[in-house]
Amino acid sequence: MNRPLLVIFLTILVNLIGFGMIIPLLPFYSKALGASPFVIGLLFASFSLAQLIAGPILGDLSDRWGRRPVLLFSLLGTAVSFALLAVARSVTVLFIARIIDGLSGGNISTARAYIGDVTREEDRARGFGLIGAAFGLGFILGPGLAAGLSHISYSAPAWTAAALALGSAALAWRWLPETVHRVQAGRGLPWRSLPALLRHPRLGTILLIDLAFWAAQAVYQTTFALFGARRFGFDVPQTGVLLAAVSVLGVVIQVGLVGPAVRRLGEWRTLALGLFLAAAGLGLASATHNLTVFIIGMVPSGAGIALAIPSLTSLLSRTAGPQEQGRVQGVASALESLGRTVGPVWGNSALQVAGEGVAFGSGAAVMGVLAAFAWVTQRSARAVEQIRVWR
Repeated sequence: MNRPLLVIFLTILVNLIGFGMIIPLLPFYSKALGASPFVIGLLFASFSLAQLIAGPILGDLSDRWGRRPVLLFSLLGTAVSFALLAVARSVTVLFIARIIDGLSGGNISTARAYIGDVTREEDRARGFGLIGAAFGLGFILGPGLAAGLSHISYSAPAWTAAALALGSAALAWRWLPETVHRVQAGRGLPWRSLPALLRHPRLGTILLIDLAFWAAQAVYQTTFALFGARRFGFDVPQTGVLLAAVSVLGVVIQVGLVGPAVRRLGEWRTLALGLFLAAAGLGLASATHNLTVFIIGMVPSGAGIALAIPSLTSLLSRTAGPQEQGRVQGVASALESLGRTVGPVWGNSALQVAGEGVAFGSGAAVMGVLAAFAWVTQRSARAVEQIRVWR
């Protein structure tokens, strides 16, 4: 791995370590300050809503001004937000911290665009697999650190995340070269491109799948801690250890199996397989009250998500031109943020009103529908391609 890709990998890793800490920590932290499950859902959603507003703008700015300054800005914003989280003594301050992180959180979409800049098309799935591996490692180290540091205090994981973000910003400042030539960058806010992108026959379909996938994924992520607490009596350390253990599987798959799976099956069928496994695993987990069966259900769900994320990202990148990587990834990031805004409110409201099984089960149902849709779409695309070849 060359130095720029290593820095990008570490940047995403730090971001996901922080997010991985938030998943087991924030529900218990905010509950201790008097928040209900619905308010906890709003806390998760506030970050994503802020990203929904800022993400496309930062993506467009990365096309105009370069990837490097946007990445540095986002890392510094993450450091400030976690420092604020560490000193929070009210739910209001928690909201402010999450919103600041969301408004500055353009590093994932910008990192995707950076990889699109520096990799060949045939190597892009493997490059995005590195981002997937950073996701997986972040969800190992983040929950693991939350589990260990929460024994000290709820603020200790937040201070650690702030320090990691500052360290990553220092590495990016020292070692990350620029890739964008400003005179070639796109113009105008990416929101204006959204209707045209959605009308594109291939890109529009991928973007809609992306939106629905991240909404269902957010249901699973943001209700996991309360699901475990209600059904199995989990606390922060137990929740963090289980999330970390499941994420090990995701890292193995994204580092070692995503590339071979895409080469053998193609991106569409790899995506359909991943979505099916995620649906099956979450469906099993939602239905059982046995801890062993629940853990077994987490295995296919973790494997499926590990296959689906880089497949989706690669499909998005393949449809974008060289000068449009930042804009397409910015729009995709906005739609993903919309999904992550809807998902926590949907999931935590369902948990509060109808129970934890309904929250997980509804996410599994959406994953199953998306798996069927992706399978039908890839069959249609192959049929059209065969007709073209025959002609």
